[in-house]
Amino acid sequence: MSLEIDRLTKRYGATLALDAIQFSVPRGQIFGFLGANGAGKTTTMRICLGIIPADAGEVRWDSTPVLQLSRALWGYLPEERGLYPRLPVLDQLVYLASLYGTDPDQARRDATQWLERFRIPELAFRRAEELSKGNQQKVQFIAAILHDPEILLLDEPFTGLDPVNVGLLKDAIHELRERDRTIIFSTHQMELAEALCESVAIIDRGRLVAEGGVRSLKRASGARLVRLAFDDGIGRGWLEGLPGVTVVREDADYTDVSLAEDADPAQVLREVLSRGAPVSSFETRDPTLETVFIELVGHPAEDEPETLAP
Repeated sequence: MSLEIDRLTKRYGATLALDAIQFSVPRGQIFGFLGANGAGKTTTMRICLGIIPADAGEVRWDSTPVLQLSRALWGYLPEERGLYPRLPVLDQLVYLASLYGTDPDQARRDATQWLERFRIPELAFRRAEELSKGNQQKVQFIAAILHDPEILLLDEPFTGLDPVNVGLLKDAIHELRERDRTIIFSTHQMELAEALCESVAIIDRGRLVAEGGVRSLKRASGARLVRLAFDDGIGRGWLEGLPGVTVVREDADYTDVSLAEDADPAQVLREVLSRGAPVSSFETRDPTLETVFIELVGHPAEDEPETLAP
């Protein structure tokens, strides 16, 4: 059983938002749908849900067109806020679940448990407009899963969440995976996709540029990565001007560099040490998913502004 995205095409006037994209997601998998803003991720999700029609192509679940199946098949977390601002949190969670046929008493019990799990039980009787953006995001996630859908579409689910709440949401996604639910989430946060996903599809300006297992895509990449740590925490200064070396990420603890095809990692280390650099660690690594994305698309996911219709 799988979700099949079969040559979806969508135009908005002269703009080709989706260009015959095609991939499949096996049941019970966490799947990342990766791309910059405007790449076509939200358009694809809305076609899956029947919110907008495709110009061509079809979406199928277990070989059946999804438009022939119950809407309760899906759980959907939109990127934008979709809560009733003046309705108390628990009341609207129960109401939204009841739209899919969930027993109100059961929905109330389950919603209360989820609010406790997300460490916000005190918000049950608060109006949604009184909540922070992060707490609204958690409430919307609960609304998406309360009717126990088979497929969960999450559009930028980690937006507005601090690291603690990112961890809580990741744990919830893993639990749903263990219950054989299929989770597809769009994101431009490559580190989260790499941590969560078994497989991904990368889309750029409406065109599918890669699809497959995360490990396979990384190993197929031509990129070679070296991670260095310096006692003084400064990497770029010691690496500036080295032939065949490009700094791809630098933070307080380490610096990642990409090596040209003819660059020798051992020679790079010798060159850095010859400059007097206080190197505390040096290791070759598989490329990150972000490195693969940049190699395929030509820019980081967060660098491109929204350009396509939603």
